[in-house]
Amino acid sequence: MDTATTAELEALDDRRLARYQRTTYRTFVIAGIGFLVPALAALVQGLDEKAMPVALAPPALAGTGLLLWGYMRLVRAGLEGGAGARDTVWTGLVTFALILLAAYNPLWAVTGIFWVSAVALSPMSTRRLLAYCAGTAAVTVAVVGLAIRVDEPGRPVNWLGILGGFAAVFGGGALAAFVNRYQRGMWDLHLEAHHAREALARMAVTEERLRFSRDLHDLLGHSLSLIAVKSELAIRMAENDPARARAEMADVRRAAREALREVRAAVRGYRAVELDAELAGVRAVLEAAGVRCEIGTVPAELPPEVRSVLAWAIREGATNVIKHSEARRCSVSLTLYGESVVLEMNNDGVRAAGAEPGSGLAGLTERLAVVGGALSAGRHGREGFLLRAVVPLCGPASAAEPARSTA
Repeated sequence: MDTATTAELEALDDRRLARYQRTTYRTFVIAGIGFLVPALAALVQGLDEKAMPVALAPPALAGTGLLLWGYMRLVRAGLEGGAGARDTVWTGLVTFALILLAAYNPLWAVTGIFWVSAVALSPMSTRRLLAYCAGTAAVTVAVVGLAIRVDEPGRPVNWLGILGGFAAVFGGGALAAFVNRYQRGMWDLHLEAHHAREALARMAVTEERLRFSRDLHDLLGHSLSLIAVKSELAIRMAENDPARARAEMADVRRAAREALREVRAAVRGYRAVELDAELAGVRAVLEAAGVRCEIGTVPAELPPEVRSVLAWAIREGATNVIKHSEARRCSVSLTLYGESVVLEMNNDGVRAAGAEPGSGLAGLTERLAVVGGALSAGRHGREGFLLRAVVPLCGPASAAEPARSTA
């Protein structure tokens, strides 16, 4: 169909948001794995060159896996509002332990940048974030510098190299933090846009309800006042002037019918329902009530007014199934017959004994009559009940019901 229902648009919007969230989270996961590749390469290189004790390999590998798991927790918590102090502290301690391995290979310094990039997703001030970057860089440079002093005790201090290493780690951490905070901002922007659309939709519904209530008050205010006045007058004249009382009650009846006609005319435009949404809602309601619901294919390119009338008929039919039957199965079919569309709702539960057709079917009959349609409802077989509505596609003159027995 070319025109999507409101429910379909809302579901599409929800799917888009969920797809964006999944994609964003996966990019963080891929980035995390990419950050740890240099550390694993440093581990393999250190073992190959025997620059690193073999006994450190298992704890280094375990610490790398633990840091990756902590990174995932920090990312998820950061995107959902902010990581707790406990996760930040224990992942920081694991990161510090892995940074100590930079004494064997400077590539382990990447673990500090890796940790800062995850912590940056939680809300914090820029000053605090820069402090994390500076602290990570200072620890890394200190570990590497001490390792060099131990290996080469007489080597003079290379202050330029220290400053360069500090700037490299600090800049890498700051860049990773900036990129992740920007990604977090885009995440928040999508959430805000999604919530804003929902708020605007609720506001539009509220404004429409207020406008409808004002229109309904204007329509009924005068008629109900007239009915009240004439009813009181008829009560006073019932004993002394019965003829006048009957005339006043006749006016009351005319005023009531006129008010009902005006209300129905006003409501017809406000209470338009969508066929696809109604079919989905009916299926959900019936199955929740323990009734297995089977719905056939909806003919394509039905006029909007026909779809609206059919939606009302389906709603009323489902109400009757729930209120007036003990059905366990209900089938809904929509079939084109010439220039008409025929709706049939068939269930295996007969109407409750002594139940009379309610006002819902009467109102539905009037609604169908406006578009030239017809409604029939009755027993179908031994235990079944069939509701059939025939709606013309091109006006009252084209209504034609196929010859089929409902007995």
